[in-house]
Parts: sequence; structure tokens; C-alpha cells
Amino acid sequence: MSAQGDCEFLVKRARELVSEDPWAAKAWLITARTLYPADFNIQYEMYIIERNAERTTSAGRLLYDMFINFPDQPVVWREISVITSALRNDCQDKHAQFLRGLFETLPGRIQCEMLLKATEQCFNTLEKAEMLLLLLRRFPDSVVQHGVSLGESLLEAENVEDLDTPVNCFRKLFVCDVLPLIMNNLDMRLPPSLLYKYMHKAAEFYICYVTRGPSIDGQMQGGQEGGLKSPGVLRGAQRYVIDGLSEKSSVVSEPWERLLDILAVVGARCEWQGDKGSRSYMELLQRVKELCRYLPSLEGDTLARCCSQVVTCAALVFFRSAYLYVSMIQPSLFHGHSSLGAGPWILLEDLSLVFSDIEVEKGSSKHAHKKRKLADGREKTMSSDDEESAGKGRGRHILVNKTEMPAWTETLDSFRTARESWDLLHSHEALESEFNKMCAAWKTDTWLWFRIFLTDMIIYQGQYRKALSSLLQMASFQSPACQTPPGGGSLENHRALIQQASCHYALGEHRLSCEKLLEVVGGLVPQTQELGKSSEDPAKPRLKPRKGNDLRLLPCTSKAILPYCLQLMLACFKLRAFTDMRDDLALGHVVVLLQHDWPQGETLFLKAVDKICQQGSFQYENFFNYVTNIDMLEEFAYLRTNEGGRVQLELLPNQGMLIKNPSPALGVEFNPLLLPGAQPTDRHHTVTRGITKGVKEDFRLAMERQVSRCGENLLTVLHRFCINEKIILVQSLP
Repeated sequence: MSAQGDCEFLVKRARELVSEDPWAAKAWLITARTLYPADFNIQYEMYIIERNAERTTSAGRLLYDMFINFPDQPVVWREISVITSALRNDCQDKHAQFLRGLFETLPGRIQCEMLLKATEQCFNTLEKAEMLLLLLRRFPDSVVQHGVSLGESLLEAENVEDLDTPVNCFRKLFVCDVLPLIMNNLDMRLPPSLLYKYMHKAAEFYICYVTRGPSIDGQMQGGQEGGLKSPGVLRGAQRYVIDGLSEKSSVVSEPWERLLDILAVVGARCEWQGDKGSRSYMELLQRVKELCRYLPSLEGDTLARCCSQVVTCAALVFFRSAYLYVSMIQPSLFHGHSSLGAGPWILLEDLSLVFSDIEVEKGSSKHAHKKRKLADGREKTMSSDDEESAGKGRGRHILVNKTEMPAWTETLDSFRTARESWDLLHSHEALESEFNKMCAAWKTDTWLWFRIFLTDMIIYQGQYRKALSSLLQMASFQSPACQTPPGGGSLENHRALIQQASCHYALGEHRLSCEKLLEVVGGLVPQTQELGKSSEDPAKPRLKPRKGNDLRLLPCTSKAILPYCLQLMLACFKLRAFTDMRDDLALGHVVVLLQHDWPQGETLFLKAVDKICQQGSFQYENFFNYVTNIDMLEEFAYLRTNEGGRVQLELLPNQGMLIKNPSPALGVEFNPLLLPGAQPTDRHHTVTRGITKGVKEDFRLAMERQVSRCGENLLTVLHRFCINEKIILVQSLP
């Protein structure tokens, strides 16, 4: 029998005995190895027996022998591949733990050599990187030789794959795994240009990771180990998986803190001016603010180094603060945010002064109002509508309902910090140029959340024309997450229209503002309104109106937006209604709109009555369609009396037909229902006193019928007013 035949016989005999008598099988193989020490099959069979028996030490010794004596055998590399795979993953089953223990029995030099050669056997870029990363973690000395080359290979692979987001497997491995090894190795000597390159790559990844949108395919519901953390933000129970990585490997904990750690290392290595290692982003901002004072006196390389430091630090503060602000006002844009009860918010012109008095021509005689207690004694305040928009960005206040937004302090602080950082980045030509390059490289113009912040900041600055352009850009890449679900109360998809209306109003373009408002109102559903209650809580203290151009953060819901739209339309019409030129149509619209939030608009309403008295007549054929306020009805009824001045009122489109057949087909809607509990005799409200004698019967009957409508939902009436009179409302404005 030949030597080959002998070896095969001995191996076969050992295999037959393994299940019955493993020690006898082992004895056969020891004998075979003594006789034929250069035969691979014998040694491999010995290794298989020890491996299957999970005897760590003996299996490791045999693997070492095979690696040294038979390095070219494919089956050896298959075994090494299985072992390295167990080393790379976090599987905790018994066999995986055995394989990791087996590897630990090998000498360190052999481990390093084995991992290096295993890396050479990999043809997949990601697998090769993970293998080399395993080497760098186990043998820190190898970082100097392989760290930068591994990082560059990952960045090159990202470019070759032409991925549409920096949140990918290659960048994640580079930023979260390779870069810390490079940065924390004191033996690495990297040029500042490479340090800045790596810093910016890390910043782009972390920012895009935190601000990523809700995933549709990769998002699963369930608990999340470790949780995604970021300052001031609560994460939900959504999971996120980066393509090419496991779910656990896709989790990045405390990204903002990690970014701050990398920044501290870069600052120390680049010997930044005044760098003491920042413990917070606010400290970072204060330090670069101080540094900026010296910029005008610097030049050449010193200026370039200082600019790089300022832009890198200020940009991180800026993007973090902008994100925190947007995550508060529109949480649904981001992955993992719980948006239950936390709808979007919109930054709009504050209309607290919309009911303010309008100065009329001095010396004019005033009408003696039936409700004389309303005639005088009102404090006059200047309306923001009369002020120029120039310089609105200085000292502006942002008002918010603290009850509806519990985290209002953090929201406004983040907005202010982001604005300060933005101003700093644009305070010097060199800073602005470098920051613009960073934004272009990161393609920030495609970030919807960033466009929302920029728009709000531009509005705050009072640059309304620029804000309108920004809103148009925003509409071009509106996220599907912003669409309103059927039957939902959210108006995220209308936020651009509402802000456009607010901007047009601030620019004095009232007709364009009204068009946008009516488009929004058409998609709203009016809320129910309790009878006999003002829309404003009487227990809430009335704040003294401030002269200026304040802004307001308003929740984007029908309950808040419809009243705002009505107020903004009132603001558009009131200036036209109270000019020297007579415009009964605009004045009539103002009267209708003043019913909302009554009695706040009493003073302005009485000014309207004064103007009507001065004119001696008033024509508004939609009066009985939409005016249901009892105080207003009483005042208009009084105007027809001798005491009221016998003002000629033309409030009915066709009075003869109206009395005989008050149907909606005539353009006038009447609700014959009385207020709850009212009897037919109750229709003779005080509104009829003084006019039941000596006035036309049709006006008296129409007024009586109108009293019966006082119980209607006012928001429904005003909503119908906006829908039915849309064309005439727009045409009433220049």
C-alpha cells in the first residue's frame, strides 16, 4: 500500500471510531501524524475532532500548526473565515463563544498575521474593512500603518458607490469606528488639512444621521436597545437599519457628544487659538465669538487657520441649534420622534394689535352710540400694520402660548443660538466663503428641515421678499411626511401658504395675502364653538399690546389657523376700509370679520359705525348673510332711528322678494331656529326698540329674523363667508 493510501486508511479508521470511542480515534490520528507529519488531511481531521468536541486549547494549537505548515490550503482559510466572522459579530451563542476563545489561544503575532492575511482574502470592500478594523482594535500599534489607508479606502468606496446620503455603511464605519482609532493614537502625525477633512466628514455624517427622515422600508416598530440620544430630544420606539449593516451596528448613541469629542481632538492637534477643550456647544460659541474680534487684524496663513477654526466650530453650533429648533416645531420630519400631541408650529406675524383703534380724521363729529359705554375711554395704540417693514429684525419678540408648547424656552433659545451662529459665520467675507463651501459640499440646499429653519430666520430678519423665494423652494421638495392624513387636523402641507400670506401682508401686498389665506381656509374644517363664550379665556390676563413688529409661533391646527386667517384678513381690509375714500364693501367685510373674538373688536367696530354716520348711508348686501352678532345688530338697528341719525342702510339685495320668500336662492340665508329655550315672542329683542315705529317693515322683519341666528356657530358662519365670497373678497383689495 502506498503512503497516500496509508494516510487515507488511518483517517478513515479514525472517523469510524469518533462516535464510539473518541479517544481511540485520537490515538489513531496521533499515530498517523507521527508516521506522516507532512500530511494535511491527518492534521485537519485531528483539528475537526477537537473543534467539534469544543476543546479550545488543543483545537487552537492544531489551527496554529495548520496555519504555519499549510498556509495555502483553502479549507484552512474557510475555518479562519468562520472564526473571524464570529469575532466581528456580537452573536453570543455557545459555538460563537468557543470560536472566539479558540482565536484567543493563538499567539498575538499569529493573530495579527492571520487577520492581515484574512483581510487579503476578502474581495468585498465592506467585509475587508471590517476585517482590518478588527485588526486595528486588537493591535493598536497597527493603526499607524493601516489606519489612514483604511479610512481612505472607505471614503473612496463611498464615492465609487455614488450613494445619495452620507448615512451609509462606509461612512458609518469610517466615522464611528476607524476615525476614533486614528484620532486617539498619539503616534499618528496627520496634517491639519487631513484633520479638517475628517472632521467635516464626521460632522456631515452625524448631522445627517440625527436629522434623517422617517424610514418607510427600513423602519420597524419595537423596542430599541441603547436608544438614540441627542440633547433635548426624546426618541420614540422606532428602529433604523443602515443598508449593509446590522440593526445593532446601525445605532449611533449620543451623536452630538461624539462630534464634540472629535472636535476637541482636532482642536488640540491643530493647536487652535484659545482652545481649552469645550465641554458644551455654548462654550464653543463663546470662544469663537471672542476669536472673531481679532479677525480684521489677521492676514495670510494666520487668517486662514483662524477662519478654519471659527467656521468649523460655529457651523457645528449652528446646525445643532437649527436642528433642535426645527425638531420642536415640526417633529414629524425626523426619524424616531414621538409626535403624539406635538404637531407642527408656524412662525407668523403677530396680530395682537389687529383690533387696535384706527385714527380717523380729527375734528369729525362722532356718532352717539346706542351702547354709549363703548364710545369713549379706550386706550389708543398704534397698530403694527401702519409701520414700515424695514428693520423688523432688530429686537423682535417671538410670542408663544406657553401652555401649548411646554418646551418653549428651549425652542426659542435654540432659535436664538442658531441665529447668533449664522450671523457670526457671515460677519466676515472669509468666514462666509468657507461656510458656503461647506454647505455646498454637504448639499444643504436639499435638506427640508434646514430650509424650514432658514425661512423662519429670514422672516425674523424682516426680509419678506427673500422669505417668499425660500418658501417657493421649500415647496419643490416637500417631504411626504408633511402631507396631511385623510381626516387629520394637521395642516403641515399648508404651512408654506400660511407663511406666504403672512409675508405678503408684511410687504403690504394685501390682495396676494388674501388669496393665500382663502386657499388655506378652503381646506379647513371650522371647530365647534360653545354658545355664549368668547374664544378668548376671560380668566387669562390681558397683556398690554406692544408697539413693534413681533412674531408668533402658532400651532398648525384648524383650531388655531382659522382664527389667525380671519384676523389676517381683517388686518388686510381694515386699512382700506378706514381710508378717506369711501369703500362700503371693504367696510362691510371688516364688520363681518370683527365678529370673531368679540368683544375685542368693539372699539374698531364703533369706528366703523362712526364712519357710516359720517357718510350718511351704507350699502352692504351681504349683511344679513353673515352678521349674527347681537351687539352689532342692535347698533345697526339704532342707526335707522331718529336718535341714531336716520342713516340710510341698504343691507338687503332685494327687500320685497326677501320678505315674501327668504330662501337661499335669493342670495340670503336665514336660519329660522331660535336660541335654545327661546319662544317665538322672544324675537323682539332690544334690537327692535326704537325702530318698530316709522321704519320699513321689511327691514324690521329681516332684523328680527337675524336675531334668531345669533346661536349659530360663528366660526362656521365666517368659514362660509370666506368660501362663498372668495372672488369678491379678493377683488375688494387692490
